[in-house]
Amino acid sequence: MKRRNFLSVSSAIAGAAALQSCGAPPPSDSSAKPQKKPIRMHVGTQHWQPTPENLQYIKRHGVDHIACWPLEVNDATMADDFSRAREMVEKAGLHLDAVAPPLLAGPPVAAILLGKDPDRDREIEYIQNLIQACAKSGIPAFKYNMRVLFGVRSGLTPGRGGSTYSTWKFEQVKNDPPEPEVGEVKAAAFWERITYYLDRVIPVCNEYKVRAMCHPHDPGVPPSGYKGVDRVLGAVDGLKEFVSIQESPYHGLNLCLGTTAEMLRDPARELPDVIRYFGERQKIFNIHFRNIRGKRDDFMEVWQDEGDMNMVELAQVLYEVDYPYMLMPDHMPRHDDDHEYRQGFAWGYGYIKGVLQALETLT
Repeated sequence: MKRRNFLSVSSAIAGAAALQSCGAPPPSDSSAKPQKKPIRMHVGTQHWQPTPENLQYIKRHGVDHIACWPLEVNDATMADDFSRAREMVEKAGLHLDAVAPPLLAGPPVAAILLGKDPDRDREIEYIQNLIQACAKSGIPAFKYNMRVLFGVRSGLTPGRGGSTYSTWKFEQVKNDPPEPEVGEVKAAAFWERITYYLDRVIPVCNEYKVRAMCHPHDPGVPPSGYKGVDRVLGAVDGLKEFVSIQESPYHGLNLCLGTTAEMLRDPARELPDVIRYFGERQKIFNIHFRNIRGKRDDFMEVWQDEGDMNMVELAQVLYEVDYPYMLMPDHMPRHDDDHEYRQGFAWGYGYIKGVLQALETLT
């Protein structure tokens, strides 16, 4: 090397070393690509009890995360029962991300939601003990539903390949009478029951660092209600009110995209901003990744690839807000050859896996 060139190179090296010794960053490589934010969401399921057969079925379809309820749970040994279930799930190569207790899943309607004393206090104590059992057994979350009406649909619609789509046409059923066990439940009474529950449960979630995730009312109905019930969690404003009660990082939503779309007049346009609102506030703890065709008061539940919403776009929005939990298929269309829904859910898992792979190329 010529002396002049050697001195130039030596000077450059010495200058870079001096900059680094002063804490200055080295010259940047303009050709280096910015580091991509990882995709943290993953396919999950809640539909199956944790038997060896079911766990194998789930695993072979590419699912590594589940919510479930153990086959045997006793009040006195709940933490041990959860631990055994978690160990069995992990032995099959999966993660038990949440439990789904029958109480607050219904039917029958829980006393918590009927506002019946003293039964609701006993049920709330059960939920408090469940939260402690989750913490002791290493399960980070539980899911629940605050509904008093079940199976709210008006019929079935023929779909592709002989499948049928669960359908809701409010005009056909708007005059259905109240259910005797439930009676009329106006908004003020419903909010009182919800608040009574949250005020006694979310502080326990805070103490034990266990997430509580609530499913919205399915479907939304007009302000006049249905069967005498004001479904306060069947509107986006109601969900916003819900998460503001007992403000906590452990109080949030099992946000069903299908159910939320059923609250909207223009789901394809409106739903992305709904996801952004709750996602930016870290209030989404689980996603039901399903699609509909239609809108509020008039819709059918269809295969994920044929509804009105762009599911890849919704996954992109979830990526934007750094959503880190499960995407689950739910309410898969029915078929006479698929009594246990295994075909439908297998298709749903594969669809979500495909969406996540597509997202990898788009981000």
